[in-house]
Amino acid sequence: MLNFWLILQSIALYGALHSFLASRRAKALAERWLGMPGRRYYCLFFSIQAAITFIPTLVLVIGLPAEPIYTLPQPWRMLALALQGACFAGLLMTFGQTGVLGFLGLDALMKQEGEHPPGVLRTDGLYRWVRHPVYMLSLAVLYLMPSMTWNWLALTLGATLYIVLALPLEESKLIDEFGEAYVQYRQRVPALLPLRFRKGS
Repeated sequence: MLNFWLILQSIALYGALHSFLASRRAKALAERWLGMPGRRYYCLFFSIQAAITFIPTLVLVIGLPAEPIYTLPQPWRMLALALQGACFAGLLMTFGQTGVLGFLGLDALMKQEGEHPPGVLRTDGLYRWVRHPVYMLSLAVLYLMPSMTWNWLALTLGATLYIVLALPLEESKLIDEFGEAYVQYRQRVPALLPLRFRKGS
């Protein structure tokens, strides 16, 4: 269980850094210190650091001794793997909708200096059912592991908690970007689970 709490602490540190660098304040500081390059390449920098700073957590999850919790028998194991495959297909479809280059910040390498086209609010595809399909599908992949260990459970629970806590920050930025259109979209579509609970029903 010591490894379990160590991994959770690692995720907490990663989440704190990730949240700060995703904030408006961090972006404003980068633009103030670096000027236009700080604004233009910030998303690319953010993606690179997010990948690099996640490596220590991944090393802990994979490298530390892992006590098993359960292993699904057949045919449930195959069903879990099939559902994970469907989630990966959904992630590819969603990235295709939003543009993987823009998601990673690589589009900054192709834009002209000073070019900042407005973002597009996507409400089609999986965005018809949830506002954050990338988060939903990523969490589904974690929870659908056919063999669960305490290390993997720590990663799964830590990622879930981080996403739930980070959503208000991301929603605030989306409202700033898209205004009333996103407010209305948020009223129609749930955040992570494709379920809408109505009052009085």
